[in-house]
Amino acid sequence: MVDTTLQDPLVGQLLDGRYRVDARIAVGGMATVYRAMDMRLDRVLALKVMHPALATDASFVERFIREAKSVAHLAHPNVVGVFDQGAQGQYVYLAMEYVAGCTLRDVLSERGALRPRAALDILDSVLAALGAAHRAGFVHRDMKPENVLIGDDGRVKVADFGLVRAVDAVTNTTGTILGTVSYLAPEQIEHGTADTRADVYACGVVLYEMLTGDKPRDGESPAQVIYQHLHEDVPPPSSVVPGLAPELDELVAGATARDPEARPFDAVALLAGARRARAALTDAQLDAVPPQARPEPGPDGEAAGSDARTTVIPRVLPEDLGTAHHTSRLEMPPPAPPGRPLPPRRTGPLGGPRRGLIAAVLAVLIVLGVGGGVWYINSGQFTKVPSLLGQTEKAARERLSDAGLELKGVERAFSDTVDRGKVISSDPDSGARIRGNGSVSLVVSRGPEIIQVPDVTGDRLAVAKQRLTKAGLLPGMVTKEFDDEVAAGEVVRTDPEAGTDRHPDSAVAIVVSRGSAVDVPDVTGLSVEDATDALADEGLKLKVKPGRVHSPEDEGDVAVQSPQEGAELAEGDTVTVTVSDGPRMIDVPDVVGEDVDDARDKLEAAGFEVHVDRGFLSFSDKVSSQSVDGGDRAPEGSTITIKTKGL
Repeated sequence: MVDTTLQDPLVGQLLDGRYRVDARIAVGGMATVYRAMDMRLDRVLALKVMHPALATDASFVERFIREAKSVAHLAHPNVVGVFDQGAQGQYVYLAMEYVAGCTLRDVLSERGALRPRAALDILDSVLAALGAAHRAGFVHRDMKPENVLIGDDGRVKVADFGLVRAVDAVTNTTGTILGTVSYLAPEQIEHGTADTRADVYACGVVLYEMLTGDKPRDGESPAQVIYQHLHEDVPPPSSVVPGLAPELDELVAGATARDPEARPFDAVALLAGARRARAALTDAQLDAVPPQARPEPGPDGEAAGSDARTTVIPRVLPEDLGTAHHTSRLEMPPPAPPGRPLPPRRTGPLGGPRRGLIAAVLAVLIVLGVGGGVWYINSGQFTKVPSLLGQTEKAARERLSDAGLELKGVERAFSDTVDRGKVISSDPDSGARIRGNGSVSLVVSRGPEIIQVPDVTGDRLAVAKQRLTKAGLLPGMVTKEFDDEVAAGEVVRTDPEAGTDRHPDSAVAIVVSRGSAVDVPDVTGLSVEDATDALADEGLKLKVKPGRVHSPEDEGDVAVQSPQEGAELAEGDTVTVTVSDGPRMIDVPDVVGEDVDDARDKLEAAGFEVHVDRGFLSFSDKVSSQSVDGGDRAPEGSTITIKTKGL
């Protein structure tokens, strides 16, 4: 598949220092989805990037973050996983599981009505995913075929939890509601509330659509569709497809009951009902081929009149809808940014239909887990592109020839995940249907692109960063260390070292020289002038910190320095000093006549050092005199001598 998105500003960029954006694969009303490579974990994933125009809207950003946090609580094989959430400048993104394939909307647009077995197989996987969400306390609120992904390997996954809410956080909105008109439950429209039964209702509508090929609601305006939701029951599928089993009619009716109390409580309950209905059907009923087919899709890849976008709908009362449909309107999210036609493959959660049909999965035998059901799409006059991915160029040529298809051309591209000489992609994709005389283009791997780390030793830091960037690498963490041979500010070495092979956009750490180390001298007790000269002799500078502190040092001398004596600095670095305001003068306690031990404790508590002088042949423990009389003042920390009386 040839990449047609080279003009997209994000393609080829490294987002948030980790995710290399390789190709744009889908565009929706709220976000664009890209195929990307996680350079840290070396895996392919999908990046869902909010349109920059919406990134300034707190409500949309909140939806993005809520989607990441909600899905992070779910670990289920039928839920598209979210690995990471972040932002870089104007880009707010989710890093998500990469699912190569198409959506259920693509299947319905191409195929129309499905056999009951296929419809129930898909519904089973959808309900399993929603059941896990419901039991974890979440409501999806935007279930529709666009959010059901079908992988090339047949796996079914539910995507786009951007409207998810906690079950116990359901609110009654008085303004607008978010959702897709055709799948909104009546209580969402009328009251602005949604619990697990709203998802059940949407799944019932999706089942109806899979069984009949059309949505149950039709109208010239969204207001008319909303009116039908509120005032009319969903018709039985057998009224459109005669011969459908009554168990399927009952299943749809129960799920789409207008009264939420009449519906199954959650997706787990609906799943149990779906499996009971399935068990009651014969193989002939399960494999009955619907007689009708969907009309050819319009230019946007969707049948005329469909509205599959998540929309903002001003909530109106039922009586308003019944009397004046024209008063209801839709406020659509801003349109997707312009871009070239998208490649025919869907990956990850998609926000809206894309041009052209994605037929890759439709021509592949899809094996869905529950019941071992399989379904086929007849090829008619079309030829299915054989499986080419991962094949050698020679094997791919042979497979195309055996299928009666021509090789249009071969392009070669670097790949970190596909071995040299093997097929990265084809256009059309493997499994796609093309006419028997059609041609296929191949993209063959040149293997991983390798870059040698340039030798930037001795360069100034800014120059080194420029050279690494020009070589296709990323300047990484910068650290500094002393070096007697390399001048300060120049590069000592890199990690990995020069000449090492690395993939593009790999980070390279840089070590910069601080020059030769200088031992800091002790300047405490010196005057500021003398301290300045002492530091200058070592190639250092002095800075006086504002304010003074009391200290044992004389007033005007250096009381404290930082860093202290013995620390290592580079030539030209600065030592900060604080000037002394002299010692603090405090009152001396009167201890004459007291016991020596009591006198010592009292003087020390006041902030003095104590020296005891016992008189000649003194046997007394009483203080007879003190060097500074009680009540006088002395410098804090100075020594007071106390004497005892001798002979």
